[in-house]
Amino acid sequence: MSTDETPEGDRIAKVLSRAGIASRREAERMIEAGRVSVNGRIISSPALNVTTSDKIAVDGKEVGEPDPPRIWLYHKPVGLVSTDSDEKGRDTIYDRMPEDMPRVMSIGRLDLNSEGLLLLTNDGGVKRRLELPSTGWLRRYRVRVNGRPTEETFEPLRKGITAEGETFQPMAVSLDRQQGANAWLTVGLREGRNREIRRAMTEIGLTVNRLIRISYGPFQLGELKQGEVEEVRRKVVRDQLGLDAADERNKVQMPARGKGSGRPAVRRAARRKTTPDKRK
Repeated sequence: MSTDETPEGDRIAKVLSRAGIASRREAERMIEAGRVSVNGRIISSPALNVTTSDKIAVDGKEVGEPDPPRIWLYHKPVGLVSTDSDEKGRDTIYDRMPEDMPRVMSIGRLDLNSEGLLLLTNDGGVKRRLELPSTGWLRRYRVRVNGRPTEETFEPLRKGITAEGETFQPMAVSLDRQQGANAWLTVGLREGRNREIRRAMTEIGLTVNRLIRISYGPFQLGELKQGEVEEVRRKVVRDQLGLDAADERNKVQMPARGKGSGRPAVRRAARRKTTPDKRK
């Protein structure tokens, strides 16, 4: 093979991320720690391409058939962080997942004091695709602010505002109602920068005291109760992601997971809503 040719397959860290094993950075750390082997040999560098013919193992567990891409709706309550772990020891969303959930990653985040719809997936490729602004999916929020704004108050947000040296894309903002000293708004945006709505509202003199995400693209919070998880039907996932059956099958194998990782998608006619384990 010529040195100018691109090696076949994908980088091992990318494969592990797509399989839902870990994020790319986490996968790279696992590799550097000697936890990953390819074709029986432990690797120490993520600079390796693998194909479906390669045998991959993580922590000595041989690979099995992968799950197809899956998505869950989760109603995140206030008081949980959306990261795998927290340096301050605060509870994370993963501490409250049902026991039979496979390993999942959040698509985007909601900060500690925000609530509402958070999408979860078992596939790192799906996570990256749906987080990109280029995907074009609108994220809608119900926002309560302290103050008495008018429609004109929000013109800077509709045009695109700069807060703390960072420029935000134009937001869709509507004033729904005034309720005492607070006003309820509906806000739509196509980016998900850190605390974007809170920072933008502060810039125009308003303080957010409640923020609820009600939709992410075509996925709706609906009547899902706080703390509940609901899987999206597989057909809906395929349709929304532009996948077909061949796409689902064309995934690099991943380590077999525990009980519950292969249960079928929930059908809308008989959806199973799962309340997370409250034990701490």
